[in-house]
Amino acid sequence: MTSHEWKIHNPDGGKRVIVTKDLPGDRWLRLLIRADCRVEICTSTDALSVAEIKAAIGSHCDAVIGQLTENWGDTLFAALKAAGGRAYSNYAVGYNNVHVAAATRHGIPVGNTPGVLTETTAEMALALTFAAARRTGESERFLRAGKYQGWLPTLFLGKLLQGRTVGIVGAGRIGAAYGRMMVEGHKMHLKYYDLTPNSDLEAYIKDYAGFLKARGETPVTCERSDTLEDLLKTADCVSLHTVLDQSTHHLINAQRLALMKPDAILINTSRGQIIDETALVAHCRTHPDFRAGLDVFENEPALEPGLNELENVVLVPHIGSATSWTREGMAILAAANVAGILMGFPVWQQPDIAPFLKDNLPQAAPSIINALALNLVGPHGATTDR
Repeated sequence: MTSHEWKIHNPDGGKRVIVTKDLPGDRWLRLLIRADCRVEICTSTDALSVAEIKAAIGSHCDAVIGQLTENWGDTLFAALKAAGGRAYSNYAVGYNNVHVAAATRHGIPVGNTPGVLTETTAEMALALTFAAARRTGESERFLRAGKYQGWLPTLFLGKLLQGRTVGIVGAGRIGAAYGRMMVEGHKMHLKYYDLTPNSDLEAYIKDYAGFLKARGETPVTCERSDTLEDLLKTADCVSLHTVLDQSTHHLINAQRLALMKPDAILINTSRGQIIDETALVAHCRTHPDFRAGLDVFENEPALEPGLNELENVVLVPHIGSATSWTREGMAILAAANVAGILMGFPVWQQPDIAPFLKDNLPQAAPSIINALALNLVGPHGATTDR
C-alpha cells in the first residue's frame, strides 16, 4: 500500500480509527468524527493482506473497521492490542473471517452489522430463484449475441414455481423472509430445515393459509423437515441461508445434490463454502435441467473451473446486500460499534437495531459478538437474536 491510497478525515482527532475500505454514505463518518476520531480510510479496491493491515495499524491505533475479505486472526488482533486498540467491527453480519476467540484472548470487542440485510438479501435470493427458473441469463446472452430470429413455441422454456414446494436451509431472519416472499407471492408450500423450530414462521404461514382458504383458494402449508435429505428430495427449489461453520462446510455435496429433483433449483446467498463447487459443476454438467443461482463462491473472488461455462447457472458478484439503504446502514452500525466501545457506552441489549438508523442514535454499541465473554453486558445479558 502507498500513502496516496489512504485518505484522512478529522486529522486532529484524539482517537485513531483505520477503515480498510471506503464505505457508502457519510453518516457513519460523521458519527466517528463526533466521537473525536481521526479516520483513515483505504481507498484501494484490492483486498488487503494481513501484512498490509498490520502495517496500517502501526504503533498506535484505537480501532479498526474491516471487511469480510480479510483474515482477522491472532496476528492482527495481537497487533491491534499492542497498538492500544480497543475495538474491531466487521463490515458484515457474518464473521467467519474473524477468529472471535483470538479477539477475546486479546480483549478486543468484535462488532458486526445485523438487522439491515434481511429483506435486501432475501430479495436477491428471490431474484436469483426466478432468474434461474426462467433462464433469464441464458436468454439475455442469446439476445445480445444477435441470435434471436423471432418468437418460437419452444424458446427458452423455464420452470413455473407457482404452487410448488420451496425449501429453505436455515430459517433465521433472511431464510424466513425469503420463505414468506415465496409463499405469499407465489402460493408455494414451504419446507424448512433448521436445528431450531421457527414457530413464528409456522404461525405466520398457518394464518396465511387460513386467509387463502377463506377466499376459496388452495391453502399453503409449512413443514419443518426432520432431515436435510428429506427437504432436498421433495423441494422444487432450495435456498441456502445457514451460517458457515465446520458442520455446514460442503453441506451440499455430490451425494446430496444427487438427492435433488433433476430439474430442481439451488440458490446460495449465504457463504460459498457451504456448497462443494466441484461437485456442483459436475452435477450441472450431467443434469442440464438442474439450475443454480449463486451470489457467493467457495474461493471468492475466483470461480471454480467450469462454473463460468455453465448456461444453467446464474452468477452474480456477491451483491446480496447491495442496496444503498442496506450498505449505508451497515456502515452506520459498524461505526456505532467502534464509537460506542471507544466512548465507553454499554452494549445494546435489544434485538431491534432500527433506533441506530434514526436521527438520534442510542448511546450504545449495537452489536458486539463477544460481549458476554468480555463482560461488557449488564445483568440482563446480551441479545442472542442477531
